[in-house]
Amino acid sequence: MANHSSYPILCASFNQDASCFVIGTRDGFKVFDTNTGRLCYERAIGAFIIVEMMFSSSLLAIVGAGEQPSLSPRRLCLFNTKTGTALRELNFLTSILAVRMNWKRFVVVLQDKTYVYDLNTVKILDTIDTVPNLKGLCAFSPSSDSCFLALPASTVKGSVLLYNVMELQSHCEIDAHRAPLAAIVLSSNGMYIATASEQGTIIRVHLVSDATKSYSFRRGTYPSTIFSLSFGPSMQLPDILVATSSSGSLHVFSMGFAINQRKSSSILGSIIPDSVTDALDPTHHHVLHNAVTAGVKSYSVIRKVDKVVAETSTSELVSCKATISIITYNGYFQEYSLSINQQNEPLWTLEHEFNLLTVVSDNAFSL
Repeated sequence: MANHSSYPILCASFNQDASCFVIGTRDGFKVFDTNTGRLCYERAIGAFIIVEMMFSSSLLAIVGAGEQPSLSPRRLCLFNTKTGTALRELNFLTSILAVRMNWKRFVVVLQDKTYVYDLNTVKILDTIDTVPNLKGLCAFSPSSDSCFLALPASTVKGSVLLYNVMELQSHCEIDAHRAPLAAIVLSSNGMYIATASEQGTIIRVHLVSDATKSYSFRRGTYPSTIFSLSFGPSMQLPDILVATSSSGSLHVFSMGFAINQRKSSSILGSIIPDSVTDALDPTHHHVLHNAVTAGVKSYSVIRKVDKVVAETSTSELVSCKATISIITYNGYFQEYSLSINQQNEPLWTLEHEFNLLTVVSDNAFSL
């Protein structure tokens, strides 16, 4: 969710498989096809600070910015783009800071409470009391099999609470950082969680099942605000993790493919402090500097990862190509391709770029 600022885009999000994305502006909201950049649907009825899309369906969860009485930030509207009407409306005592959905559940994040609902019946299933969560930080896995919700568990350190949304019970708590959290994301299969603190120098990846640290990646030496984290799509260990930050750089970290790959050492981790093992862990870090304007909030996802395997008995990975989409809150969409060869050398290519605020649809259709 975006706060009220001078940005023309107030909020932006991709759907669960990144096939579409939505933006909210002071005039209304728009739905785009990520593959083509086509404007699929738009509604100019006022300012919106939350717009979330359910896969490629006609269901949106929308929350107004409060600039007019009918668009209160305390009211959640489940909106049908086919009919252009509200399916249900839910009112809360305080402002809604985030909404997340999958086919079975949706969650509503307030400052000190998070509500879990059954999507089909819109019946409240549980209420989670949380530490003050002023930014509405949360992560939600779209998988119904490993459906976890991640929330900050502390305001003074980077602890994260993992909650099983299907079983309606707390799963574990992970102490990921010394400083408070700034960004969290769950992999699409719900198996891994990545976190960054307000320092923004270290990104850590934990295995959800047993809360063990799998990777530590050093983004940089100087503090930076992490705007977004995203895992690559995968049924098992995601191949890569991407981060955008206030520096304007795009950071990609290799995990699940073995081009000169080496996992972090659990032996080292058992005998020397985290601050040292972080520096020793292999980053496999590729950076595109000045990918976006420095200081401008951005949101990125890895849409797909293509791998080329050698035709030998070892099935050695020869190269990898990732497609990364970025929305910047000053109104632009960018899509980069990153190719990594066998020597671990990166090649960045800007494939598409356009202004989200000036796109006009000839025949915007209802999803």
